[in-house]
Amino acid sequence: MTDRLSDPSAMLTAIGVISGTSMDAIDVSLVTSDGRDRLSFGPGASYPYRDGTRRTLQAVVADAQRASSEPLAELEAAVTADHLAAIRSYVADQGLDLAGIDLVGLHGQTIYHRPERRFTRQLIDGQAVADALGIPAVDRFRDADVAAGGEGAPFAPLYHRALVQGLGQPVMVLNLGGVGNVTYVDGETVIAFDTGPASAILDDFVLRRLGRPYDADGALAASGRVHDDLVAGFMANPYFDRPAPKSLDRNDFHRRAQVVEALPDADGAATLAAFTVESIVAALRHVPQPPRRWLVGGGGRLNRHFMERLARRLGVPVEPVEAVGWDGDALEAQIFAYFAIRSVRGLPLSLPATTGVPRPLTGGRLHRPRGRA
Repeated sequence: MTDRLSDPSAMLTAIGVISGTSMDAIDVSLVTSDGRDRLSFGPGASYPYRDGTRRTLQAVVADAQRASSEPLAELEAAVTADHLAAIRSYVADQGLDLAGIDLVGLHGQTIYHRPERRFTRQLIDGQAVADALGIPAVDRFRDADVAAGGEGAPFAPLYHRALVQGLGQPVMVLNLGGVGNVTYVDGETVIAFDTGPASAILDDFVLRRLGRPYDADGALAASGRVHDDLVAGFMANPYFDRPAPKSLDRNDFHRRAQVVEALPDADGAATLAAFTVESIVAALRHVPQPPRRWLVGGGGRLNRHFMERLARRLGVPVEPVEAVGWDGDALEAQIFAYFAIRSVRGLPLSLPATTGVPRPLTGGRLHRPRGRA
């Protein structure tokens, strides 16, 4: 195993696992790659957190003091157990043999992200996963970047660059997760940053008002009236003029968005959705030229209202990533499978133009199953 991990020409197969800021599921996928441009990927699948784990996570994320300073050992153990259950279910569902898996890449669950304080926190115990599965595991992907003064996000760009080979460029890859982020690729030029709020701000509003986890197909937002004055107020935030790279915490705009609480349900949803769209359009301020097309991943690509409004505002094709053969539900998990391979090869995970690190920087922490070489 040691020789395979350190052999730069060997193709490694890695399972990648992540739960995003929306905490709606634990996503699992598979990548085989040399960590550079040779890659193929397997199917993705999603598995829920146990209700108790998710409720406790939501409470902790809402309390910055707890999220940043409490040990949270019991919660991390619960998150790790749920991730392990997801991996085992994926292996069984896909008919895989663990003996054929070289690595597991574990992003973990982000509960606090403050790069300006050089601090980011993801809950996951990589050593426990490695021991339980008998497979080396890599975690703590963002720590080195943030410690070096980087934003620690977004972390998808180098995977996106590998994927968009052969596509017409410039191209923008947009992830509509809890937070929106983009990767601009034009040849060797790669620029990436968080655009602003995406699904999380609308999901939380709909959950508070209607007890639903999200606005299915954007139907509620589509039925409401956008309050343009409120959207303009949101967009006056200096974040949108800050040059890239830059990143956000899931809840950075939630307090400002409380002004929609005075609106009817549909109008509140419509206004928050319009804010998300305008924050994405503002990304054009920070790239050299307008992309020829936008490819959209994350749960927000399934929101018809988001997609139609974006296409109208951008004036170029805005398509789900499935249009080019990618699996939008698996993309983020694939990133951390690919990055696990890059990590053990000592290859960069982030660049000055993606997170603001002073130089191309690797990262991740490797855990080998205890009792093994």
